[in-house]
Amino acid sequence: MKKIKNRFLLLFCFGSIALNAQEKVIDQIVAIVGNNPILQSEVDTQYKQAVEQGEPAEEATRCKVFEEILYQKLLLAQAQKDSLTVTEAQVEQEMDRRLQYYIRQFGSEEKFAEFYGKTTDEFKVDFRDNMRNLLLSQQMQNKVIGDITVTPNEVKEYFNSIPTDSLPFINEEVEIGQIVKGPSISPEAKKMAKEKIEDIRSKIATGKSSFATMAALYSEDPGSSNKGGLYEKIQRGQFVPEWDALAFTLKAGELSPVFETVYGYFIIQVVERRGEEVDARSLLIAPKVESLDLLKAKLSLDTIYTILSADTISFAEAAARYSTDGDSKHNGGLLINPFTGSTRFEMDELGQYDQNVAFAMNKLKVGEYTKPMPFTTAEGKQAYRILYLKTNVQAHRANLKDDYQKIQSGATSVKQQAAITKWINKKLPAIFVKINDDLKNCDFKNHWLN
Repeated sequence: MKKIKNRFLLLFCFGSIALNAQEKVIDQIVAIVGNNPILQSEVDTQYKQAVEQGEPAEEATRCKVFEEILYQKLLLAQAQKDSLTVTEAQVEQEMDRRLQYYIRQFGSEEKFAEFYGKTTDEFKVDFRDNMRNLLLSQQMQNKVIGDITVTPNEVKEYFNSIPTDSLPFINEEVEIGQIVKGPSISPEAKKMAKEKIEDIRSKIATGKSSFATMAALYSEDPGSSNKGGLYEKIQRGQFVPEWDALAFTLKAGELSPVFETVYGYFIIQVVERRGEEVDARSLLIAPKVESLDLLKAKLSLDTIYTILSADTISFAEAAARYSTDGDSKHNGGLLINPFTGSTRFEMDELGQYDQNVAFAMNKLKVGEYTKPMPFTTAEGKQAYRILYLKTNVQAHRANLKDDYQKIQSGATSVKQQAAITKWINKKLPAIFVKINDDLKNCDFKNHWLN
């Protein structure tokens, strides 16, 4: 049973860009699927990445990578044929999410820019079309395998089909919980933010300045400030309800009143509305966090730490009751591994996810907690957290009791792969595919040459 890798892992997508950022490859088109060319550089860079991740440096690996790219392009071609769409806001949000991961690995945005020789904004410009195509391919793949599940009996049958001497060796894994306390915003800070955005709105409403200019100068919304606040092709449900409520009722050119959301105070101006889709400019002013408010958050966690240490409340109950992290508080406080979707991390995965968490876990025994530690949330806000080592599963041969999630994932993957193969061979006759002669010798799993 091989370790299953998501076809669209964050690292897969940005890894190719990373390699291209550091070297120039003489390019040529080596295949075409639909209207989508495959460049020699795509094959080369993804092959190098596969080798760096442990695949053998041989022609079979290059062919495997090439067939994977063919599949991605087929998904894209079918998505285009089916007129699937993604919005600019979705593209922007996904790029921001992935860039934040990489920036955390480098330690700062400045170090990221120094390594790649370009700013994050320049990186986004270069990568936007690739990201749009990736999201379209993901959308198409979800239509192919998104509903596939396996029953417990299918999981057991899959496990029993693996020869005992072929069962994989599972590395040491940990489960980690956190309780987060972000600072409360003072009434004074909220008042200052509201007064500032009301003043900005007044200047726009009286014609003293344009919305685009004020958004570029003052907006604290990272997704739109560099575009004069503009969001395009926004559909209902993509943004917070308060934003939607106004965006889909205002007329083109109309300026909204100031309204409050969990992110702060907004004003918006509709540019164009097309049924249930809207282009609008958005401007955000967020209340500022005072040092005293951050200290209060730490002191609150100090009290929670004392309660936990006295064993008068479980960690899961404390997380549900006190944590301000919406992602983990209803999950027993447990962190989710972004590479696998499970609550378990191998130690190398943990280091990639958050080096500070990995360092803290090295000092804990199962059932122990850290004292409150400062950290920066995924949204870039300062906060404090308590970390908890729930389990530490030592390295072992895979078994159903300890590794059900992994075995279930393997069984699901086999079932998904069968569905993918069936879909590929059904769609290939209707979509143009041309492959250069020097790559036709690959031992393909699917009928790309028919």
